[in-house]
Amino acid sequence: MKTKKLTAIIYTEDDMYIAECPEVGTVDQGATIEEAIANLKEATRLYLEECPLIETTPRLVTTIEISYA
Repeated sequence: MKTKKLTAIIYTEDDMYIAECPEVGTVDQGATIEEAIANLKEATRLYLEECPLIETTPRLVTTIEISYA
């Protein structure tokens, strides 16, 4: 069994927590942050059983500042 660290982005929508894994594209939800993450882990595990990740080089995540009208 393989183990891989992936990103989880958590945000709220209405009164639910949404958890998203940008590397895979999976999304799930829960009433608590912990439940949303647990549901995302299960959804991502099931997805990866059918569609394995293609190994890529690590990506750098940063922020940018822009000015706009």
